[in-house]
Amino acid sequence: MVKAVLEDVATAPISEAEKALFAFVDTLNHRAAQVGREDIAHLKDAGWTDEALFDTVTVCALFNFYNRWIDGTGVQDMPAEMYQRSGQRMAATGYAPPPTPAKPAE
Repeated sequence: MVKAVLEDVATAPISEAEKALFAFVDTLNHRAAQVGREDIAHLKDAGWTDEALFDTVTVCALFNFYNRWIDGTGVQDMPAEMYQRSGQRMAATGYAPPPTPAKPAE
């Protein structure tokens, strides 16, 4: 499904509400100054809540910030294997890091 969305969201096997949200994110990424009340109204008509829209804009903005920060500072990308390991860890335990072992008493 992810591959289908990345190739062509319009023909991907996702709901019309999700297609509308992806179209909004595309506008937000490429033409943010053109986002208006009608865009929000369209998403609300599609069933999205204020909270979902707030989260969408926040995630979009943060990824744009992080990408520019990484590009500007020269931070290197991880190898594909590390992304796989990270994905497996997050699937098993979520985003929280593993608990820190207790220090032995002195």
